[in-house]
Amino acid sequence: MKNTALTDVHIKAGAKMVPFAGYNMPVQYVGINAEHETVRKAVGVFDVSHMGEFILKGDNALDLIQRVTSNDAAKLYDGKVQYSCLPNENGGIVDDLLVYRIDEKTYMLVVNASNIDKDWNWISRYNTKGVDMKNISDRTSLLAIQGPKAAEALQSLTDVDLVSMEYYTFKKGSFAGVDNVLISATGYTGAGGFEIYFDNQYAEQIWEAIFKAGEAFGIKPIGLGARDTLRLEMGFCLYGNDIDDTTSPLEAGLGWVTKFNKEFTNAEALQQQKQTGVSKKLVGFEMIDRGIPRHDYPIVDADGNTIGKVTSGTQSPSLQKAIGMGYVDSAFAKEGTEIFISIRDNKIKAKIVKPPFYK
Repeated sequence: MKNTALTDVHIKAGAKMVPFAGYNMPVQYVGINAEHETVRKAVGVFDVSHMGEFILKGDNALDLIQRVTSNDAAKLYDGKVQYSCLPNENGGIVDDLLVYRIDEKTYMLVVNASNIDKDWNWISRYNTKGVDMKNISDRTSLLAIQGPKAAEALQSLTDVDLVSMEYYTFKKGSFAGVDNVLISATGYTGAGGFEIYFDNQYAEQIWEAIFKAGEAFGIKPIGLGARDTLRLEMGFCLYGNDIDDTTSPLEAGLGWVTKFNKEFTNAEALQQQKQTGVSKKLVGFEMIDRGIPRHDYPIVDADGNTIGKVTSGTQSPSLQKAIGMGYVDSAFAKEGTEIFISIRDNKIKAKIVKPPFYK
């Protein structure tokens, strides 16, 4: 099992550690609900250094990205980030990812921890025009500082004007005395904030500086448990749960990152699917009756016929109600439709709602 540069820091801080995507990761420090609340109301820090980072460089870097991703990366400008997918050849998704344009010929791709090798091999297969590819995952640390007080808590550490940064843009600058830190106005919580990328050797220095600067703002370390409840309240997909090699971007509601003004892997089949419509759709739902939906629970109709399955579910700390996402037959995907989650052979009533759950 791999460690991040901060594993010892988490253990000293009393984190409960669990194996996740081949890494030893903190799942919680004081409790998921309290940590969730910290991010929604103040500011929290996630160590997400397990994520993968690839640098693609050269005259044909954009061409390669255009051919392997579903979104239109030609729209990017220096300092802009884009959410996208790597479609496979059978209508499913290899991974979802972020594309950073550093300059006209240099891009950074940020991929899911569990898919680093898979994504690298997949993109390499299409690298037929000599793009220089570097996998910098093992030497790169990544912290997500999330919450409404994130900009205030971090501003004293950098000369980059954090408040004026637009969502899904990034800048490089000095941070906590370290040069060339990439500061990105992105995140996976819906609470606002930043993600910062830097070399492993500075991990403890930067971690300590963040907590010192953020002390007055109630800053706390946050584990992966709260990361999951926060992203689910926003209706953000988690690879391996809500999207995978068998789910199409269109079924998953990711048509907005699937652009048919260019050629990319399996574009023709996906365009056909867009025209004919999909047979199943990823939907959000909230429970009406008591019960917590869990991954793989069957979704049934009033007569008990299986119409889909749950992909993610939890008791929402912010809303104090159970929520979930899952795939259902398209006929049941309309907002307001009554469905039932089969929990231990009991039909528990729920209704389809449009994410985000937390507004």
